[in-house]
Amino acid sequence: MSYYVNYYRLNFASEKSTKAIMKLKKPLQILLFILLCSQAQAQLTIDAELRPRFEYRHGFKTLFPDNEDPAAFVSQRTRLNTNYEIDKLTFYLSLQDVRIWGDVPQLNSSDKNGVGIHQAWGEIQLDPNFFLKVGRQEIIYDDHRIFGDVGWAQQARSHDAARLEYKNSSFNLDLGFAFNQSDENLTGTTLTTPGTYKSIQYLWAHNEWNKFSASFLFLNNGLQYIDGINPDNHETRFSQTLGTHLNYKANNLKLTSNLYYQFGKDIANNDLSGFLLSLEGNYTVTAKSTLGLGVELLSGNDNGLPSSQENKAFNPFYGTNHKFNGLMDYFYVGNHTSSVGLLDIYANAKVVLNEKSNLNIAIHNFSAAAEIGPNSEKQLGSELDIAYGYKLQKEIGINAGYSHLFASQGMETIKGNSDGNTNNWGWIMLTINPVLFTNKD
Repeated sequence: MSYYVNYYRLNFASEKSTKAIMKLKKPLQILLFILLCSQAQAQLTIDAELRPRFEYRHGFKTLFPDNEDPAAFVSQRTRLNTNYEIDKLTFYLSLQDVRIWGDVPQLNSSDKNGVGIHQAWGEIQLDPNFFLKVGRQEIIYDDHRIFGDVGWAQQARSHDAARLEYKNSSFNLDLGFAFNQSDENLTGTTLTTPGTYKSIQYLWAHNEWNKFSASFLFLNNGLQYIDGINPDNHETRFSQTLGTHLNYKANNLKLTSNLYYQFGKDIANNDLSGFLLSLEGNYTVTAKSTLGLGVELLSGNDNGLPSSQENKAFNPFYGTNHKFNGLMDYFYVGNHTSSVGLLDIYANAKVVLNEKSNLNIAIHNFSAAAEIGPNSEKQLGSELDIAYGYKLQKEIGINAGYSHLFASQGMETIKGNSDGNTNNWGWIMLTINPVLFTNKD
């Protein structure tokens, strides 16, 4: 077996970050020596990511109000990833630091957030086809619509979960389980951690044929309800999401569809009855250009609120919602849940300019799926998204984008803003992904 060691100098935004890496250098070298000497047949890869991103926000997520200044900042994600493989075991560890440049004073004695664990899981091979994966992990299925890693967000998404996996050449089956608690309690199981679920159980099945593939997903999603007036009144309220993801590819044409239905109870104990329907077609015009057309419908509530204890709004839950319905995140990225739903009709073009660069352009037309109100039209507006990518070398890439929202009267109604200002967003991001060590052939 041959060994390759590559060293890269990473320039961090602060002196503290540089010193921390230098302190880790010697322990890491010792760890590598021990692992390589004691496990000659093991495979070890250590890689890193440094991803600073500048953003200019003038109407991002919501309409820009009068008498305000636009926002501008640099966020940064730093990761150190270790993948270790021996017979019937894979162990993966991803350490992560997420910060805004300037969120900690210079010469500060402590950091604001510190290094956290984005992923830490072990996958055990039980037999040639069955695997058990346990620990903090990303859960990604199909096109990320219901389960995704939300990789655009610097912090991204991961779950503390267990998965039983069956894999063969054409068929995959996963059973997933998670149960969350806020602390090691002596009594009770009431979850007090905000912004997460109490428990989930799901089944995902996927099969491949010659030109066609299909996935089936059933998700049982439990949210913790606590009565704000009477804390003794608390229970777990479950909703169910059932649906399929379909793909068909023949020659230069690819068709993709999502069909999901949601039922059960929401967190407010309303009866759920929501659906998501989508169809997208992409045609490869040349080896370097693809054109796409699509439509997605997510059901919603008239007047933007559940009524008669019935909630008709579909919730995509743990998907990579930034990927869908426009890059300016007006819908389903921390907003628009249990609202009027959405009809998104869009077109896109993807062009490979040369071996190092590419250009993506998309235009969306948005309208409400349900009635906004007696004096409001359903039309919400249109959005133009432009994104450019350039690869300096294998480990270094630059991406930049510009988006512009053209709001209609319906958008002004649901956002409560009729100031009529320009709404746009621009960003530029540098991504450095060096492989620090590998002993793979």
